[in-house]
Amino acid sequence: MSTSIRFSPEIEKRLDRLAKETGRAKSFYIKQMVEDNIDDIEDCYLAESVLERIRAGKEKVHNSASVRKELGLDD
Repeated sequence: MSTSIRFSPEIEKRLDRLAKETGRAKSFYIKQMVEDNIDDIEDCYLAESVLERIRAGKEKVHNSASVRKELGLDD
């Protein structure tokens, strides 16, 4: 898959330097950054999405007492 990305001049300069100094392509580092961070980014943005649905009343919320009762853990 091919994707186009625009970086700020500062980031572009840093990537250029890194690639030049190490002999690797900029795409290697961009790919590495995405692969290393996609889990955290997904967690953050998907959690924000759920929170928005909760606040809008579109997501069901359970309290601990109802969960314990539903699971038969209520003593």
